[in-house]
Amino acid sequence: MNPPVLDPLETRAPAQREAALLAALPALVATAQSGTAAFGEILQGIDAATITSRQALARLPVTRKSDLLARQQQARASADGDPFGGFSAIGWSGLRAGRGARRVFQSPGTLYEPEGAAADYWRSARALRAAGIEAGDLVHVSFSYHLTPAGSMMESGAHALGCTVFPGGVGNTELQLQAIRELRPQAYAGTPSFLKLLLDKAAEAGERLSFSKALVSAEAFPPSLRDAVRAQGVEAYQCYATADLGLIAYETSAREGLVLDEGVILEIVRPGTGEPVPDGEVGEVVVTTLNPDYPLVRFGTGDLSAVLPGACPTGRSNTRIRGWLGRADQTTKVRGMFVHPGQVAQILRRHPELLRARLVLSGTIAAERMSLRVEAAAGADEALASRVVESIREITKLRGEVELVAAGSLPNDGKVIEDARSYE
Repeated sequence: MNPPVLDPLETRAPAQREAALLAALPALVATAQSGTAAFGEILQGIDAATITSRQALARLPVTRKSDLLARQQQARASADGDPFGGFSAIGWSGLRAGRGARRVFQSPGTLYEPEGAAADYWRSARALRAAGIEAGDLVHVSFSYHLTPAGSMMESGAHALGCTVFPGGVGNTELQLQAIRELRPQAYAGTPSFLKLLLDKAAEAGERLSFSKALVSAEAFPPSLRDAVRAQGVEAYQCYATADLGLIAYETSAREGLVLDEGVILEIVRPGTGEPVPDGEVGEVVVTTLNPDYPLVRFGTGDLSAVLPGACPTGRSNTRIRGWLGRADQTTKVRGMFVHPGQVAQILRRHPELLRARLVLSGTIAAERMSLRVEAAAGADEALASRVVESIREITKLRGEVELVAAGSLPNDGKVIEDARSYE
């Protein structure tokens, strides 16, 4: 028997889906042009009515996260500037009319993103359902509920399914374990590393948690970690989502790549360009999301992936991708948080005694180590290292170590972030 689908959209004929997506594209482009100052400028001179094919879409410029950041920073310099940098078609003054932002989130960078008033705004219900979560389940959500949208993203999808949610958030492990013991939720939504931590803590106490199903995201989910949580009674599936776009793709019981969400148009392009690559070739994930509140057109995620040939054995007919295969730039994720080369530069600016720096990630995805190797001027001591440790925490929101090294000892290869973690 095929696993449950959220709605018939998931099993419609591929040609029918493609026709529907392309039919919606001109209106989306027109909304972006007329409803947002940023795309009004980026897409100036484009006749939205002509964007009716993937070839036409591929001629439009790619907008990347760095473009969002630059426009937002520029707007912040003005007292009456748009905090969304001109990319959002909604503010927060129109909520009474049903079109305003319900929440505003801050993501590392620092970027601000709106959450509109539509039900299941981030479209996560589809991924939750594919993970076996269903109406009546109690879902323990261990994504952050402050600053970033991950907690709200999962909660709104769970509510759309008819689930009840316990908003666990991040940290407070013992309190979360107490809630799990006493409430006995059927499902978990959060990072895979925290799921493993909860299961291990319970096992140390001779207990087995009530979870039997889970949806995980924000980190790599290698087979070794999947098998480890399965051995403790939890069947976990992963999804690929971003704070800008919402759900992009999700895993099914076939365990063969990730199936695309029904509300996005995905392209794989050659990194650094907007040129689509042939199916199967690794490139940067570029997404156009059919969201009139935040109409991102050809948004470059910076993530690498590739299209998988063939159809999903579960009967879902949408395109599949191989999942996350790395970053097209040096930006990476640590414990569910993006870390940018610009944040390393911020740390250097805070401490003039530092000459050069290289952030090195090592260990495994569930037990990683973040170390900032810094060349320092003569006379640097452990007091300086302690101050830099504090700066790492303040700027990245993550714990990290500092290693003082001799001047000139770091490789001269332009690399600011080195990801040496094991994903197996």
